[in-house]
Amino acid sequence: MALGRYGEELAARTLIRAGMIVLERNWRCRAGEVDIVARDGDALVVCEVKTRSAGSFEHPMAAVTPGKTERLRRLAELWLERHGGPPPGGVRIDVVAVMLPDRGAPLVEHVRGAA
Repeated sequence: MALGRYGEELAARTLIRAGMIVLERNWRCRAGEVDIVARDGDALVVCEVKTRSAGSFEHPMAAVTPGKTERLRRLAELWLERHGGPPPGGVRIDVVAVMLPDRGAPLVEHVRGAA
């Protein structure tokens, strides 16, 4: 899905500009997928990316439901089990919303600790 890949690329650039280090993109296991795994100082960040084009009625953040955040927490635990355990700064779940208007630059909104 080209729209989703484009949104994830914009999100990764946004996180890098914010000083984070992207460790993995599209990490998958049986339980699901994490769009971006990054390090922010001594904290691990599990990042969900939601992209919407112009004409969508719903803000991208509205798609991050309580069920989705619970799944992200489980996926973060699985990632940590496979990569050496929790970092000293703990784990945070962020959401990056990417909105693509008909004209002009994309709007990228990064919410830290969204869940």
